[in-house]
Amino acid sequence: MGIFQKLFKQTFIYGLATVLPRMLSFLLVIVHTRYLEGPVSYGRVTILFSWIMVFNVFLSYGMETSFFRFLNLNQFKSKVTSTSAISILVSTLIFGVMAFTGQDFISSVIGVEKEFLIYVILILILDALVIIPFASLRAQERPIRYAVVKSLNVVVYACLNVFFLILLPTLSKEVVWLESLYIENFEVQYIFISLVAASGVTLLLMLPFYVHIKYHFDRVLWKKMMIYGTPILISGLAFAINEHFDKILIDWMIGGDEGLSDSGAYGACYKIALFMTLFATAFRMGIEPFFFSHAENKDAPNTYAIITQYFVIFGSVILISVVTFSDFLKETMIPNPKYWSAMKVVPIILLANLCLGIYHNLSVWYKITDRTKFAAYISVVGAIITLLLNFLLIPKYTYLGSAIATLGAYGVMMILSWYFGRKYYPIPYNLKKIGLYLLISVGFSILSFYVFDSNYMISIPLLCVFLVILYALEKKELKQILKK
Repeated sequence: MGIFQKLFKQTFIYGLATVLPRMLSFLLVIVHTRYLEGPVSYGRVTILFSWIMVFNVFLSYGMETSFFRFLNLNQFKSKVTSTSAISILVSTLIFGVMAFTGQDFISSVIGVEKEFLIYVILILILDALVIIPFASLRAQERPIRYAVVKSLNVVVYACLNVFFLILLPTLSKEVVWLESLYIENFEVQYIFISLVAASGVTLLLMLPFYVHIKYHFDRVLWKKMMIYGTPILISGLAFAINEHFDKILIDWMIGGDEGLSDSGAYGACYKIALFMTLFATAFRMGIEPFFFSHAENKDAPNTYAIITQYFVIFGSVILISVVTFSDFLKETMIPNPKYWSAMKVVPIILLANLCLGIYHNLSVWYKITDRTKFAAYISVVGAIITLLLNFLLIPKYTYLGSAIATLGAYGVMMILSWYFGRKYYPIPYNLKKIGLYLLISVGFSILSFYVFDSNYMISIPLLCVFLVILYALEKKELKQILKK
């Protein structure tokens, strides 16, 4: 099997592992926006999830990427798994003790009520303990097992959401033993109880990993992994700020129910851009082990260039497609019109996530040359831009300002990664084609959404024209790749 076919096969399977579970999660937006009281309650859910994503970065501290890097170095191969697993186990234990004993302090600092904070802490601990087991599955090229466990996690979460939010209020009146489970105005807590249960099931399924590994901690290796991973930690924290902190800032800067409502509306409409995130995440999970395993191949730069070009092609199609059918998605996925005021952010967030996906593809140069400090530099620049623009724009434009800040940050990060990559690991990207596809897709999206208000008479023909252009320019290359 050719390397491209193998790559796309694994990306497809990882895509299923990522897309199918997240699609279930995405479908829960319908449940949440319909059965929660309104944008205020959903805003609280959005903010809690944002804090979970921020703290997840601290609990992984770049160890997953370090795991992949050092697993491909023969002198460390046998010790990487056990050392990284022990490291995560110990750090998670320390975090758990500190978090549970310092709940009052944490609650006062981040502004999350203690009744919700307990769920956040439990979720963080359970999710941290499966970081290395999942990384090991990816390294062993076992995407089917990975997909099954990931999918089951979200199935459990989704089913419990449906039970608690939809079925339990009715069943508690008819079934005596269910009456004690139902609490009025407890919907937000039910959502996070469901997530705790799903994470617990996932850990149970991954426990054989901890049973079968040989426990040996290599201090020298661990120090090398920490040095390699620290810039990844910094860049991960910066990414969390870019991706999630804007919802928190909206709540902090606007305040009260209005701040929660704006965060809720923004968070719900942000989900429509999830199609781009799903594609970029699936692609990255398939591509990251591939980048490291083919780094010594003399044709690697040309291969990376082609991969990035086709990422841009597929991402551009997703951009135009989601924009074209945004009204349908809005009415289907967010049935409550109270949230629709934030729909104006959808094309901006889609483009921002496309830029982020391109950035991840461009970042191959600092990963395989061990210059991960540049990940920190670039991500910190992005975080500074995010915070600065949010502070400037939120008071006047609320969530629209946050969307613009996200696009600005990811756009700059993409350009910086390309700029520095030319010096340290030149890759012959076809900038003319990449630039052409981006220009056309963005231009057509602006016309479709902001000028013609997603009128199908205009947007669908524009989508078709773009597909025809792609076919005309790429048919020869596609045929060559499929033959390999």
